[in-house]
Amino acid sequence: MQNDDYTTGQVLTRREALALLAVAGCSLLVGRSPASAQPVCVVRPEQTEGPFFVDERLKRSDLRTDPATRKVTPGVPLDLTLAVSRLTGGGCAPLAGVLVDVWHCDHLGIYSDAEDKLLRGYQVTDARGRARFKTIYPGWYQGRTVHIHFKLRSAPTVRPGFDFTSQLYFDDALTDRVYTQAPYAARGARRIRNNRDGIYRHGGSQLLLSLAPSGAGYAGTFDVALQGT
Repeated sequence: MQNDDYTTGQVLTRREALALLAVAGCSLLVGRSPASAQPVCVVRPEQTEGPFFVDERLKRSDLRTDPATRKVTPGVPLDLTLAVSRLTGGGCAPLAGVLVDVWHCDHLGIYSDAEDKLLRGYQVTDARGRARFKTIYPGWYQGRTVHIHFKLRSAPTVRPGFDFTSQLYFDDALTDRVYTQAPYAARGARRIRNNRDGIYRHGGSQLLLSLAPSGAGYAGTFDVALQGT
């Protein structure tokens, strides 16, 4: 049984917590709040890293194929973009050069490891602050709702550096629809939904990934803004 429902992530100091903010949505980067006439940014919660992060430094955008065996993981395609910005006094500007790690389980609820490098890897944000990944809709395993882990890190040469880890979640109704398809349907009904997940209950509603249909699968962008970088 796999269960990463315990805290192994970094505990932030107050200064570090204030330095890591997330943008509520892409349109809000240049938008204005009617009440304050200021850019709308909200604090996103850091969440547990879990026991399945392997620091492979495996730079790639397509996470579906094992680089050694060329084995391809089956599943509904998911195009995931993380957009990283720097929060400034006048708004949010794209932040290039950030290492973005992504990892999650397969359709059977199994994570890869140091030998099997499926569904994990990193990209460096481009001039627009974006890191793009091709992966699959994650499966489920006992004790957790459906989720994807992500980590933001400064380049090794940056001093002082930063490290922020959290998780992305999915709308339960969408997950129900996805899981009626192969290869997920063969596993049967999942046991834990968002509102029953102990980690999700600590800020998971701020970490929901909004998805739209794209080809045979889905696509979505999640925006994160950092202050003091």
